[in-house]
Amino acid sequence: MRIESLFRALADPTRLRIMRLLGSMELAVGEIAQVLGQSQPRVSRHVGILCDAGLLERRREGSWIFLRASSDQRDGPPLRSDFARLLARAESADPDFGALCETDRQKLAEIRSTREAQAQEYFAQHAHDWDEVRRLHSSDEEVETALAGALGDGRLGRLLDIGTGTGRMAELFAERADHIVALDKSLAMLRVARAKLQHLSADRVEVVQGDFTSLPFPPDSFDTVLFHQVLHFAHSPAAALYEAARVTNAGGRIAIVDFDAHQREELREKHAHARLGFADGQMRDLLDDAGFSPQDTVSLEDGEIGINIWVAERRRAATRNFA
Repeated sequence: MRIESLFRALADPTRLRIMRLLGSMELAVGEIAQVLGQSQPRVSRHVGILCDAGLLERRREGSWIFLRASSDQRDGPPLRSDFARLLARAESADPDFGALCETDRQKLAEIRSTREAQAQEYFAQHAHDWDEVRRLHSSDEEVETALAGALGDGRLGRLLDIGTGTGRMAELFAERADHIVALDKSLAMLRVARAKLQHLSADRVEVVQGDFTSLPFPPDSFDTVLFHQVLHFAHSPAAALYEAARVTNAGGRIAIVDFDAHQREELREKHAHARLGFADGQMRDLLDDAGFSPQDTVSLEDGEIGINIWVAERRRAATRNFA
């Protein structure tokens, strides 16, 4: 990265506004064009310059391209953060620039409202299915309280929420994590999660499309990995846990919330559950094989189907083959 390329990239008022927008939340190219009142091709050209300078990162979700401000490189000076602070001060020092940014924020509020409306529409269409499953187990409040207790009071570091769904777990633990990546395979669920998490600052949370069988992260990327009511969708839970172990730091932790073993076959047909829960011994063996040392299991048994919470510490690389 050369300092000259950074200054050239920022030597345009539209690109300064784009950087200011993306300092507050992740946006699609079309959303940026809507806020700025410019054509999408023109905005794309500006975005390309900022990406080439290393100031922005692109992420594809289906036919949409989402953008976020790049994080500072660990082995280099925090220049991008310095630029973000400079732009914030520039709003006060330059009234014209400040007025443009304020207008952009007002339009950004419309984007937030649109996302929330789309999320509510999705909820309304699927509420019956979700309520049907919820009635089978302990209340969400009880599960969340038990999970928070199982994780203890300490910091969670970099947290990966696998199968984030509505983004509820990422929201629940946002104050305890240094950074959160909320991952889901479903584009529809990612839109719901993005609406739920958009009140959190862009430098604290990322929403990412991905599959738990092939996580798009390098080894040792996270301190805490969470599967909340997700692993029963895995045709090979061992493969999913092995992949989770790959991205977990040595000494990091995994937390799994899922059904106890049951015989409700209708969940396979109606809700695509690949596994009818997990017996405690079965899960502890899976965790051990993946290189985790399980703690005591927390069990909630006041529903038709029990809920178990497994927390385990990353110990070593897995050595056993899995199907």
